[in-house]
Amino acid sequence: MSDTITTTELSAGTWTIDPVHSAISFSVRHLMVSKVRGTFDTFSGAITIAEDGTPSVTAEIDVTSINTNNEQRDGHIKSGDFFDAEKHPTATFTSKSVAKKGGDYILTGDFTLKGVTKTVDLDLEFNGVNPGMGQGEVAGFEASIELNRKDFGIDIDMPLETGGTVVGDKIKIVLEIEANKA
Repeated sequence: MSDTITTTELSAGTWTIDPVHSAISFSVRHLMVSKVRGTFDTFSGAITIAEDGTPSVTAEIDVTSINTNNEQRDGHIKSGDFFDAEKHPTATFTSKSVAKKGGDYILTGDFTLKGVTKTVDLDLEFNGVNPGMGQGEVAGFEASIELNRKDFGIDIDMPLETGGTVVGDKIKIVLEIEANKA
C-alpha cells in the first residue's frame, strides 16, 4: 500500500511548468490497427511545495491547441463530436495527493475535460533537480495515464463495416515536464 509522501528533493515554493522544455502528447487507436499521435501545444501549470514538503500540482491545457499534423482531423476533434472546444476550451488538473509507488509515485487529482471531472491517477517519475544554467533551479518529471474517452463524455461511435471502430476508447497521455523555481 502506498503512503502519502512529502518531497525533500524540491525546495519549498512554486515551480512553474516551462512550456518550451515540456510536452504533452497522446496516442489513440485508429482503425483498430494503428495509432494516431498528437500533442497539445499550449498548456501551463505549477507545482507548489509547502514548507513541510507537501506537494500540490495544478495544470491547464488549451484543448484548442491540439495538433495531430492534420488540420481536418484537428478541426473534427475540436468539434462537438469530441472536445466541444467552443464550450469547453480548457482541460484542468488539480492534485489531491502524491503517494510513493516503488521508486516512483502516483499523482492523484481531479481532471476535468469537456465539463466532466473525474479523479485520476497518473504514474509519475521524478527525474531530479538541476541547479540550472544561471536562471535558478530546474526540476524534471514524466507522467503518464491511460484514460477512457467515454468517461469524459466523448462517446462518439464510428463503427467499421468489418467490426471495431475508427477511434479507440483508450487514450494514452504522456507528460514530459520541466519546471523552474519561481
